Amino acid sequence: MLRRSLLPLALATVLVAPAAFAAGQKTEKAPGQGDLTDFTYQTGLPRAPEQEAVVFENADLSFKLDPSKESLAGDAKLTFRATKPIDKLVVELDRNYNVSSVEVDGQPVAKGTWTNPEGRMYVPLAKPLAAGQAATLRIVYDGHPHVAKRAPWDGGFVWSKAPTGEPWFVSAIQGNGCDLFWPCIDHPQGEPLQVDQHVTVPAPLVSAGNGVAMGMDEKDGWRTYHWRTKNPDTYAIAINVGPYEVMQADYKSRYGNTIPLRYWYLKSDDPAKVKGLFAEFSSILDFFEEKIGPYPFADEKMGVVETPHLGMEHQTINAYGNEYKKSEYGYDWLLQHEFAHEWFGNQLTNKDWDDMWLHEGYGTYMQPLYMQWLRGDMEYHANLMKQRATLANVHPIVSDKPMREEDVYSDEVGPGHDIYYKASLVMDTLRHLLGDKDFFAVTRQIVYGRTDPKPGNFKPLYASTRDYIAAVKQVTDKDYQWFFDVYLYQPKLPELIATRNGDRLDLRWQVPGNKPFPMPVEVRVGDKVETVAMANGQGSLPIQAHESYTLDPHSLVLRQLPHIDAFQQDKSEREKEDARKKAAGGG
Repeated sequence: MLRRSLLPLALATVLVAPAAFAAGQKTEKAPGQGDLTDFTYQTGLPRAPEQEAVVFENADLSFKLDPSKESLAGDAKLTFRATKPIDKLVVELDRNYNVSSVEVDGQPVAKGTWTNPEGRMYVPLAKPLAAGQAATLRIVYDGHPHVAKRAPWDGGFVWSKAPTGEPWFVSAIQGNGCDLFWPCIDHPQGEPLQVDQHVTVPAPLVSAGNGVAMGMDEKDGWRTYHWRTKNPDTYAIAINVGPYEVMQADYKSRYGNTIPLRYWYLKSDDPAKVKGLFAEFSSILDFFEEKIGPYPFADEKMGVVETPHLGMEHQTINAYGNEYKKSEYGYDWLLQHEFAHEWFGNQLTNKDWDDMWLHEGYGTYMQPLYMQWLRGDMEYHANLMKQRATLANVHPIVSDKPMREEDVYSDEVGPGHDIYYKASLVMDTLRHLLGDKDFFAVTRQIVYGRTDPKPGNFKPLYASTRDYIAAVKQVTDKDYQWFFDVYLYQPKLPELIATRNGDRLDLRWQVPGNKPFPMPVEVRVGDKVETVAMANGQGSLPIQAHESYTLDPHSLVLRQLPHIDAFQQDKSEREKEDARKKAAGGG
């Protein structure tokens, strides 16, 4: 996700910054608006019982956006079907909005009977809903949406100007949640089955939205764009407005269907760069459809829109603000990474923030895999080596308890950027352990709920870390709990200890807590490479006194490496010394 999804390691400092920001500060105050409450500042907090007892069937959202006032007038019609009896409807909405009207099934709800003290809105029902019954909640509201000062790392709206002077404004709300501009269930499992957006903006501005374009009406100097999408992540519903032009084509999928490709962009002094970025769409689609499976939203589009912030995986309308910069590997890393989240984030959605490595770890691993597919092994190994040099190994990737989003992304109290790079390297190790056939079968099982996905035979789903471990067992018919206990549920890496003992080289895995770790490992002795099974975490092989050896010569296993530790310590000391000199005026 690109509130945090800044993958090339040349930009690692950019990734660390948001974690510190999230842990230590709140977003700043928008003009004419009060501070966010602690509740609204958070996202993904435990749902109310009434929210767990409904299916969110439809969100029909109307927005009138006036960039001259930086204001939003909203009209939300939300349909919920009860799965068990409830006597109220509960949604989240920033309390700083003025709510002018609340209705349930067309009947007004009097002020004073509904409440929204901290950003969770409780609306009583005149008659309780029985299981299977539905109700439509309508909320009419207006105000100034919270302004993001450092989008995409803090949530809110970005009001900007295009280089040609026209208004250019977007939403980027992953970090603080959908309730910053529409009433929703602000939780990973709060996805509506369908969302209709009616976005009204000054003509001739263009609104690029999620899903399928249903039409545009123009009246009295205002344009209303209608967009429809299915099963979106709540934070993926996005506003993107500007003097856009659109580049379009159709992609013929290996699965027999046709996928619309769309890129909304600002006028450029270098149209070749625009065309160059658009040309990458097909290559990226080729990779994901070959290695993972069908594009999940082929009946809508592969959409990208240029934004005044770096980027975010807004389902079928990914935000792009990388200014057409290529990485050292010769491709646009941001475009590829955000598109990875269509599989790992939008098709597969984490059940809890504690499972966020399923989004970020897999999304990150797709970059070296893409390089291997596109360029070959040198770029693949170079990318993985850059990742390896960044690992913190201070907090476990998975705590096995409900987590707040800001804590997961914090390097101080949570795994932080280890959910990107360490989780990516864990995936690489698992791939080599299982072999490509089983690894990609596991990936398809967790993403699609089956190993034989085809257009039309799968739906978006939720998954947890436990579900992933179960998928590995289902595909391989083996129990790999030991692997995940070491790599996900505790922070330290296993260390491979090698000792010469006469004409034998003895090996053993040293693991915190002496956990079982029967990880096989390759060893080069002389000019031969052998695989040592390491049953019970130990093994040995013959070696002559004159022979040299290399442990894990093809870097197949993520493990503690003293030379990486020394590099990280030296880097940390140099950074502290540079900071000291700068503070003393010597920098």
